[in-house]
Amino acid sequence: MIHHPDLASFLKDGAPKIVKGPIALIFAEDEVELDATIRHHLGIGFKHVIVFAMPEFDIAEDVAEDIIRVSYNMLQPNALGAAVNGVMKATGDLWIYYCYNSEFLFYPFCEHRSVGEMIAFNVEERRDTILTYVVDLYTGDLWQHPNAVCIEDAHLDKTGYYALARKDRWNNDLDRQLDFFGGLRWRFEEHIPVPRRRIDRVSIFRNKPGLVFSEDHTFSDPEYNTYSCPWHHNLTAAVCSFRTAKALKRNPGSTFEIETFKWHNSTAFEWHSQQLLDLGLMEPGQWF
Repeated sequence: MIHHPDLASFLKDGAPKIVKGPIALIFAEDEVELDATIRHHLGIGFKHVIVFAMPEFDIAEDVAEDIIRVSYNMLQPNALGAAVNGVMKATGDLWIYYCYNSEFLFYPFCEHRSVGEMIAFNVEERRDTILTYVVDLYTGDLWQHPNAVCIEDAHLDKTGYYALARKDRWNNDLDRQLDFFGGLRWRFEEHIPVPRRRIDRVSIFRNKPGLVFSEDHTFSDPEYNTYSCPWHHNLTAAVCSFRTAKALKRNPGSTFEIETFKWHNSTAFEWHSQQLLDLGLMEPGQWF
C-alpha cells in the first residue's frame, strides 16, 4: 500500500504519477463496509483505487496492498469538492470515478466486462461522461441491523423514480439535463435537505483542463451534465448505495420515526446488473 499523510502530499507526489486510468476515488465517511467497497471496485477493473480515509480507519490486509491510501477527513467543509478538484488539477487525460464507502458501482454486463471496456465503448460514442443513478439499498430488518446496512439482506425500491426538467437561473429548461428523484430520498424527503434529494450523479467522467467539479455533483461544462448525446440514448450505470439509509438511521431527527425501510415496492437486491436493467435503473444504450 502506498500511503500519503494528507491530500496535499498526494496531489504533489502521487497524483501526477498516475498516467493510466480509469481510477476510482473512494471517500470513507466511516468504516461501514469499507473493505467490501474497495474489493468491489478492484474487482471490476479500475487501474488504481485511491481511498481517502481517516488514519484510524482499519482496512483489511487483503485489499490494503492494492490501493493508494490518503489520510483525509470527510467531515471538513467541501471535503468532496476539494479532493475531486485537486485530483483533476493534478492529473491529465484520465477517466475518473468517485463514490463513498458502502457504495457499489454496477453497469450493464459488469459481471463479465471490465469498467475499462465500458469506458472504451463510451469513447467510441464520443461521450466524456457516464451518468449514474444512486440506487438506495437498505436492510430488510432494522432490529437486527440498526445501522441499516447488511449486504446479505439488501433491498431496493423497484418503482418510484421520476425526473424533472433542470432549469437555468431564468427558469428555462436546460438542454438534455434532468433532475432525477426516487428511493429513500423521495420516500423520506421530509428528513432530506432539498439540495440533497437528487439521485443523479456524473460519477464517471473524463478529466480535462479547466474542468471544475461542484459539490452538487455537476460540472462547469454543461455537456458533462447531460444524460445523453443529441442523437440517441447513451449507456447509464447505477451506484447502489447504503449511504442514505445509514444517514437516516444515524440522524437523531429521523431514526426514531423509521421502524422499517421496506414498503410494498421493496424487493431483494440480487447484486446483479440484469436486475437493475430489468427495473430500468440503468440502460445499455447501444452496447450489447
